Amino acid sequence: MQQRQYLVLLLLFFSVFLLFQTSNGHNVTRLLAKHPSLSTFNHYLTLTHLASEINRRTTITVLALDNAAMSSLLATNPSIYTLKNILSLHVLLDYFGTKKLHQIRNGTALAATMFQATGVAPGVAGFVNITDFKGGKVGFGAEDNGGKLDSFFVKSVEELPYNISVIQISKALPSAVAEAPTPGPSELNITGIMSAHGCKVFADTLLANHEAIGTYEDNVNGGLTVFCPLDDPFKAFLPKYKNLTASKQSSFLEFFGVPVYQSLSTLKSNNGIMNTLATDGASKFDFTVQNEGEEVTLKTKVNTVKITGTLLDEQPVAIYTIDKVLMPSELFKAAPTPAPAPAPEMEADAPKASKSKSKSKSAPASESDSPAESPDDDPADQTADDDNAAASLEAGRFAAVGLSFLLVSLLL
Repeated sequence: MQQRQYLVLLLLFFSVFLLFQTSNGHNVTRLLAKHPSLSTFNHYLTLTHLASEINRRTTITVLALDNAAMSSLLATNPSIYTLKNILSLHVLLDYFGTKKLHQIRNGTALAATMFQATGVAPGVAGFVNITDFKGGKVGFGAEDNGGKLDSFFVKSVEELPYNISVIQISKALPSAVAEAPTPGPSELNITGIMSAHGCKVFADTLLANHEAIGTYEDNVNGGLTVFCPLDDPFKAFLPKYKNLTASKQSSFLEFFGVPVYQSLSTLKSNNGIMNTLATDGASKFDFTVQNEGEEVTLKTKVNTVKITGTLLDEQPVAIYTIDKVLMPSELFKAAPTPAPAPAPEMEADAPKASKSKSKSKSAPASESDSPAESPDDDPADQTADDDNAAASLEAGRFAAVGLSFLLVSLLL
């Protein structure tokens, strides 16, 4: 009987683990929805896409503003991009529940914010000073505001210990840097950003191709992620690029853009196939994102490259540098792997190995590969295989859960 109870508990634990192992842990929009006085703040977290960024974090504190405080903030008519900077200053990259606020060592703490993490906040801008005064009063102030603590703790709204804390403060934190006018995506000079940070050859090549640069510009407002090859590898690759036809040159350049914003944290947490600006029906022009720890790689059947830096990571545009030129299998063949050496002869009169060499279908190649009309393998087959594997994994997970509950019901 005791053994049966143990088995039941084990199966239930296994089922719960399968169901929730990929859970994000919290949803700030749902937490705030319980509090009508914070509805405007909640609305703008969603509108600026900060809510989704908050949900991806595992340790976070949100300094919420009530509707009256938000009305005062909105009275200055900030653009949606400036408003995102202001609100991101109210998201601390650490956990501060009520108890911790009143137990700050030496009474003062300096917390980094989501605004600081964007990389656009110079110096101390993007940090918030938290001070616990005598009598239980806690003050907050932007570090670039002369050290003024002019906003105060009102109450705890929601707390999921060491995961997310939502606390209300009396008014918005003034910050000249966060409140500065921020250009909209359509005003961003993406090729200028690339040129200034080690990707000038790729940027100049993109500017010279009217079709490709037009595709990039058309996608900026709706979301765009660019993986930009650094100057040295792309310069060495230019002869191959010039051997492509005009239409293939456009597709090749568009292959380095993704028509959706992908933050670095998203890339680090998600593996799988990613479509590009060049994807069009049967023309897959996709690649696989893989990550191991902090390293993120992009892979096709031809070669694999690594993300080496971030030039811009600000919704809705992200630009990253990559160490080599990623080559689509639609345009380049993978180099065949060398045939294995013949097995040593066991006896003097044993038959000799054939002199003919066999070649494998495909393998990772160097960037010296020649352009080709089509790859050895159909990329659609690879995509289908990856999709089927993902679907099978998901189906297997839920089948295991169902089986676990069936076994429990039979054992009870």
